[in-house]
Amino acid sequence: MKWMSAEEIRNAFKDYFVSQGHLALPSASLVPHNDPTLLWINAGMAPLKPYFDGREIPENPRIVTAQKCIRTNDIENVGYTARHQTMFEMLGNFSFGDYFKDEAISFAWEFLTKVLELNPNLLSVTVHHSDDEAFAIWNEKVGIPKERIVLGEEDNFWEIGEGPCGPCSEIFYDRGVAFGCGQPTCGPGCDCDRFLEVWNLVFTQYNKEPNGEYTPLPKRNIDTGMGLERITSIMQDVSNNFETDLFRPIIAATEAIAKVHYGSDRQTDVWLKIIADHVRTVAFAIGDGVLPGNEGRSYIIRRLLRRAVRSGRKLGVEKPFLHQLASVVADIMGNDYPEVREKLDFITRIIRMEEERFLETLTEGEQLLQSKLTELKEGVQAAATGAKEGQGSGGTATKESQVAGAAPEPVLSGTDAFRLYDTFGFPLDLTEEIAAEAGVKVDKEGFNQLLEEQRERARSARHAADGMNADRGALERITVESKFVGYDRLETDSTVVALVQGGEEVSSLVAGTEGELFLDITPFYAESGGQLADAGMIQFEGGEAEILAVRKAPHGQNLHTIRVLKGVLELGQAVHAVVRTEWRRDTIKNHTATHLLHKALREVLGHHVAQAGSLVEARRLRFDFSHFGALTEEELREVEAKVNHAIWQDYPVVIEEMDIDAAKAMGAMALFGEKYGQTVRVVQAGDYSIELCGGCHVDRTGVIGLFRIISEAGIGSGVRRIEAVTGRYAYENVRETEDRLGMAAHLLKTQKSELVPRIERLLDELRETERELESARGKLRQGRANDLLGQVTSVQGVPLLAAVVPDTDMDGLRQMVDQLRNRMTSYVIVLGSALDDKAQFVAAVSKDLQQRGLQAGQIVKEVAKIAGGGGGGRPDLAQAGGKDAAKVQDAIESAASIVRKFAGNQAD
Repeated sequence: MKWMSAEEIRNAFKDYFVSQGHLALPSASLVPHNDPTLLWINAGMAPLKPYFDGREIPENPRIVTAQKCIRTNDIENVGYTARHQTMFEMLGNFSFGDYFKDEAISFAWEFLTKVLELNPNLLSVTVHHSDDEAFAIWNEKVGIPKERIVLGEEDNFWEIGEGPCGPCSEIFYDRGVAFGCGQPTCGPGCDCDRFLEVWNLVFTQYNKEPNGEYTPLPKRNIDTGMGLERITSIMQDVSNNFETDLFRPIIAATEAIAKVHYGSDRQTDVWLKIIADHVRTVAFAIGDGVLPGNEGRSYIIRRLLRRAVRSGRKLGVEKPFLHQLASVVADIMGNDYPEVREKLDFITRIIRMEEERFLETLTEGEQLLQSKLTELKEGVQAAATGAKEGQGSGGTATKESQVAGAAPEPVLSGTDAFRLYDTFGFPLDLTEEIAAEAGVKVDKEGFNQLLEEQRERARSARHAADGMNADRGALERITVESKFVGYDRLETDSTVVALVQGGEEVSSLVAGTEGELFLDITPFYAESGGQLADAGMIQFEGGEAEILAVRKAPHGQNLHTIRVLKGVLELGQAVHAVVRTEWRRDTIKNHTATHLLHKALREVLGHHVAQAGSLVEARRLRFDFSHFGALTEEELREVEAKVNHAIWQDYPVVIEEMDIDAAKAMGAMALFGEKYGQTVRVVQAGDYSIELCGGCHVDRTGVIGLFRIISEAGIGSGVRRIEAVTGRYAYENVRETEDRLGMAAHLLKTQKSELVPRIERLLDELRETERELESARGKLRQGRANDLLGQVTSVQGVPLLAAVVPDTDMDGLRQMVDQLRNRMTSYVIVLGSALDDKAQFVAAVSKDLQQRGLQAGQIVKEVAKIAGGGGGGRPDLAQAGGKDAAKVQDAIESAASIVRKFAGNQAD
């Protein structure tokens, strides 16, 4: 066995399978495209699902990839085990109806033993107990002794619900007894680290039917996966993945920052591994357009960053440092994943911003937690005192009474723990650790219930996509060619080559019915790349049909969904296909404008801007892009001006096909989620914009006429959306704006040119009126305060002012409390009000009474309970709310007994 770098292994894998007739595809984005069933790309086969289920036909039936993946279901294990990671690379070779078990097994064996030069005597395999074919290939063709072939059951059969499934065969490498558990039963599949699974070969040969039966697939597939990090640890002869050249440089950089040493103690190693893993994952995710946030993928990235920040604090690093490690990740991975290197400045900036934000909330969260812990311990002490008094002095308490009178164990509520987790980003284990130091447990069950409720809300927001169906019915069986001519002309004579209705091929469609139509020649553009399909008509002798939709069929043809309006449309019939000219003309203006907008955004905001989705239709365009904040008015004006400048330059729009490498060398931008073959279509607008695109465009930018941005908003963490209009719709937008300005001028009795100064004068008058009104309110509050001073009572020597102040909001209550505090020396003040069907309370306690143990936070919390609410705050000043406004009077009247209780406890 020879030492190889991870990059050498990755390249050797792809080179080997290319030599075996495979097409090497680049890694897909970590963000799934058109697959709402996945939060992340989590396996090598995930981006290839359309090939497995027959929705699409691959350019080559043999494919090889090195796919970046994210899995976070075992995040708590990262750092504590040799191989748990949140991001990993899956090396995979795939066959779609081409080779099967014999070749797949032979390829894997040859790569491991010939290319990587692993000792074949250290390799063993597992096969499903029913898979005699795979057993025979391993034993008779490859030559593995029977004693090194393990017959498995559940672990050797791959299936996810209904659809394609099949047995699998795993390959294990024996690392030696030093890594083992010493048990006589130790072997492949053991939980110890001796036998390391390096490759899984899945033989997709069955379809699981809804009734649970397994039927043979007409086309059998191969899906394999080998973790790059695992095989690298073997090739570099290290004990765990984190000591490979994929992680060790990140750990070394962290050692230098924290002034610690990897290997000095186990806990230090754990924190270093967590940091190395998490910063790598975060860098890649941000590079793919996922920014830290509070939902979905964005929350996971925020969670990873905060766990890494916390690990840094454990190592003694108090300042932001993770952003410094992003460049190390780019150095390690940049050759094979250039997006990390190209977006390094943006990645670094986002990580630093998130670090700084969390360090602020971390301190605030720790203070909140310490306050809760102190409150809990004081409550337990008070309960313990009460329990002792309750037992009395007359005789020894029974065992039952002792238990009943015991002080309750302090427990931090699941609600408080979840608030720390959700608002301040505190991992549950961090909350538990700090609580344990104070002798307090955490209600994990309550926390997990709230977490599951949050996850359920997220799950319900995502619709499950179609499963991997083995039979696509008639559409998959139709392989007849269909030529698209819509780039050059909008109508053509054609022939009906297939008709489908209800999932079955038919010979005709009659008036009033809908179905699918295949033409040998079509001018209708099929929806893709964000551009909606063409509208139009199918004309034939004695009738006509309306185009409802156009999409790609499994074999790449344009599939027309139609409604027959008149006559009978028959198989083999001659037709005339006509695109609705106005629809196409407006659509192509918006499509070319989308390219210009993309370029303008990158010029104004930075090269981190990447397309995250688009919609191009006749009336408008919609463009989603990665950016970390709302655009200012100045930025929007600059973007709009740049697009219009490009339009008015009347650039020629040149479209040509070329090799993808040549296109990238020209600087062509690839579009979000699109798959590209070796030959690509390049759309270039003068020297301003150049993109890979299969859509329809204007001949010159001047045709667009005018571009207007009508809205800009956030649609998710780190993703913004611009909607815009062009051409006649842009003119209509300008006209509507002018009309609204005219109406506003009429209402204000001025001219449009004088609107701004007129509004400024009105605002000045409004501010002056508000100042006068606030002055009047202040005098009213002062008068009320004077009246309230006469309501002070004494409760066990404590001056108490408890009163209802009608129709006053929280700010008004606080201001009134402040006025009363300025005029009293020793006091407990509790004011309440009912406003908008809600109860509101403010409490204050003077310093001398705080020293006697009275606290505003405790008092207002008890008062608010009467009105179905809660709250708290500082010992000197606190506020609370309640759901039942009708109980405000009862709550205020309870203040005396609450003060008496707290004052009495202190007196005892």
